[in-house]
Amino acid sequence: MADSGSRSSSLWRPSRRQFLRTVGVAGLGGALAACTSEEGGGGPGGGTEATGQAPTTTFAEPGSKLSGDLKILLWSHFVPSHDQWFRPFAQAWGKQVGVNVTVDHIDNAQIPTRIAAEIQAKQGHDVIQYIAPLSQFEPSVEDLKDITDEATNRWGQQLELSKLSSFNPATGRYYAYSPGWVPDPGDYRRSLWEAVGLPNGPATWDDLLRGGTEIKQSKGTQLGVGMSQEIDSNMAGRALLWSFGASIQDENEQVVINSDETVAAVEFMNKLFKGAMTDEVFSWNAASNNQGLIAGKLSYILNSISAWRTAQGANPEVADDIHFTPALRGPKEARAAQHVLYNWIIPKHATNIDAAKEFLLHYTANFSSATWHSKLYDFPAWAERVPQLDGWLKSDPYGAKPADKLAFLGDATQWSTNIGYPGPSNTAIGEVFGTFVIPTMFARAARGELSPKQAVAQAESQIKPIFEKWRARGLVGGQ
Repeated sequence: MADSGSRSSSLWRPSRRQFLRTVGVAGLGGALAACTSEEGGGGPGGGTEATGQAPTTTFAEPGSKLSGDLKILLWSHFVPSHDQWFRPFAQAWGKQVGVNVTVDHIDNAQIPTRIAAEIQAKQGHDVIQYIAPLSQFEPSVEDLKDITDEATNRWGQQLELSKLSSFNPATGRYYAYSPGWVPDPGDYRRSLWEAVGLPNGPATWDDLLRGGTEIKQSKGTQLGVGMSQEIDSNMAGRALLWSFGASIQDENEQVVINSDETVAAVEFMNKLFKGAMTDEVFSWNAASNNQGLIAGKLSYILNSISAWRTAQGANPEVADDIHFTPALRGPKEARAAQHVLYNWIIPKHATNIDAAKEFLLHYTANFSSATWHSKLYDFPAWAERVPQLDGWLKSDPYGAKPADKLAFLGDATQWSTNIGYPGPSNTAIGEVFGTFVIPTMFARAARGELSPKQAVAQAESQIKPIFEKWRARGLVGGQ
């Protein structure tokens, strides 16, 4: 339940007599018109123009007068048409409220290092977005409970997945504001899997092993499940752990990585690597599996829809052959991490905190535009903000063949979870994620450097001190 007592007095909350003033694009000036009024908006990241009209922009007057500069840093989106929309959207808002907005995009892999450098220098951007929880920076960022409460007051309950990925129950602080997320399905080539008796793709990890091995032996086409120091490998490793009943921590934030279930998951990954993959997976970056799928060189990857969107323009034949599966079932359950979990942070050194918070509420109010211009990549944490989502998924405005190819994502919240599952994405979990302990564990065993038991024990020896360090500072729960 929202806690109105923590609300910043500078944040505007509509009452019965105050309501959002919805304006046409022209009312916000030419810059905004350029990014929201065109039909379609195909562009990079997708091969077809959209059918229908992009959502119009809503605008609410801030609760107090704003001024000065607002410096925004965020990732270079995997669907570039999002970034073509975002910059003029943000700058048009700034013009409307009297704030000079600058927007910088950089590769997602560079953002954590950039954050650390700006925090150390005590200067830099006012608000920063990343695609995974930034809990490791909690001591150096503003508590964003006030705007999270405000968003909940305006738009209803926040998705639990997003709350667990931005709220630390040990401190009661929101180290980040989380208005959106991205599911992490499997992307598979139907023609290849049909040939091994699985036209609807693998439903279980055993299906993946059996079918992937047969495809590699008969066609020379490998799987794309990474074991590298990049975000997709982080997510894939966690999905495999959870499906075997393993996890890094339990619901009480105690380290439980060294278990029979974890060893079994590592043993399984060894079989998957030897039967269906090559050494390439040890040196991938976040784009490698996308590129391999688009080029027709991979039979299956764990990813979002962005690779398929790119293939619609770059390789339409492959795009039409790409289909999707929900989380693979293992011996215990079927569960996947979110592919992207948006965390927006405001560092304590920020010089325009009020403007940063008001902009984040404006961005959330217009999340339907973020979903549209990301070509249905970005999903809302406040479902009320994108009432069109179910209809878009059932009849893709960007030319899916068949049109309902994405309809299965309508229940993605049922098989998706946060990276700290079954506990929260606390500060220790953030550091474990950021130091790639889990993909390194899988890789060392798969390369034969360590036995599965040794690899798991080594991971535990790295994870436990991280938890102990942050628990001593009161940032991780439990004893």
